[in-house]
Amino acid sequence: QVQLVESGGGLVQAGGSLRLSCAGYGRLFRFNVMGWYRQAPGKQRDLVARITSGGSTNYADSVKGRFTISRDNAKNTVYLQMNSLKPEDTAVYYCNYVSGEESWGQGTQVTVSS
Repeated sequence: QVQLVESGGGLVQAGGSLRLSCAGYGRLFRFNVMGWYRQAPGKQRDLVARITSGGSTNYADSVKGRFTISRDNAKNTVYLQMNSLKPEDTAVYYCNYVSGEESWGQGTQVTVSS
């Protein structure tokens, strides 16, 4: 079983930046996909960005050019650098791991004030 521990959320003004981190613990397989999803109140959980263990990435259209996902395989950690934040980016952000099985982090709140 894989445990994911997130950090880095918080409150920021519009136009600001935040960096989220997610560390994986337990039995992680070498080939996997890690990513970030977000869920705003009353809305479904949507993909923000994901990255394979080989470094391939894909992003939601709404964050392209503003967010960057990266990972350190040696540390089993994935990062999400969020720049030019907008109020509509406000949500709980969840880390996700997929390699046959799927695991989720507990979520970290990101609030962007206007």
